[in-house]
Amino acid sequence: MKLPKLVATSVVRGSEKGQSHGGVYTIDFDSQSVEQHIDWNDGDIDFSGRGWDRGLRGIEFFKNKIWIAASDELFCYSKEFELLGSYRNEYLKHCHEISRRDHLLFLTSTGYDSLLVFNLETLKFSWGLYLTKNGDNWVGQRFDPLAKNGPPFSNNYHINMVSVAETGVFFSGLHSRALLRLRSDMAITKVCSLPEGTHNAMPFKDGVIFNDTRSDVVRYVAQGEGSKIFKVPSYKNEDLKFNGVDNSQIARQSFGRGLCIISENIVAAGSSPSTVTLYDIRAGEKISAVNLTMDIRNAIHGLEVWIN
Repeated sequence: MKLPKLVATSVVRGSEKGQSHGGVYTIDFDSQSVEQHIDWNDGDIDFSGRGWDRGLRGIEFFKNKIWIAASDELFCYSKEFELLGSYRNEYLKHCHEISRRDHLLFLTSTGYDSLLVFNLETLKFSWGLYLTKNGDNWVGQRFDPLAKNGPPFSNNYHINMVSVAETGVFFSGLHSRALLRLRSDMAITKVCSLPEGTHNAMPFKDGVIFNDTRSDVVRYVAQGEGSKIFKVPSYKNEDLKFNGVDNSQIARQSFGRGLCIISENIVAAGSSPSTVTLYDIRAGEKISAVNLTMDIRNAIHGLEVWIN
């Protein structure tokens, strides 16, 4: 079986000013090789807590270009990782993941409990959706991201994942406790319950797959006997670098984040210290893993299959 080549982003969760905050890498599982293309070090990064502005996030491809999100900016790169342009919006804050459908790019705006849509043809932010909850019902309020009357700054649900499919726009958050679906009529329905602290929840095969980050596992949940649980990789403490240097205790090993569907049965999942692991869902087995660094602060964020 030929193993895939992936592009990955990372966040250095306990870094300080003047240090690297992550980067962009290609990972060739066939050759077990890693190449870093971008080292992210921006003097305007917000250091107010958690990962916040540090590092680069979600990844998508469109017309031979690579689109990569930072916390509050969307970057366009060539396939040679030359910067071609960047795009900001005042309602894009603490972005995590992005997902493309045709020429529309959906971005999570964690700081505004919202989804934003960027038109890859016109190169403009075209609309947004602000998420609230009324009792047990989820409500989406559409807004114009170019206007000044958008949603308030909030982070109630920590929306960190969006995945667009023919059947709708699926999204979830660290505190949503549910995988949600935005239908074509703009109604929001609950697909299933999720644990607190989930990352990267998305429909897969006959169920849902996600990083159960608080439990240090990747879970595939399906009806019948098809469910699978994979333990996130861990290392001996003496092999870790910078272990214990982060006073906030946010930087830790086996922090699972980043998920990419490779094929009908194969997925790639990220963790810290930056490691990407391939799993065979049907067989319930780990196929391969590549470690980028043993720096405990360095965590995988975005994953995508490389498109030649």
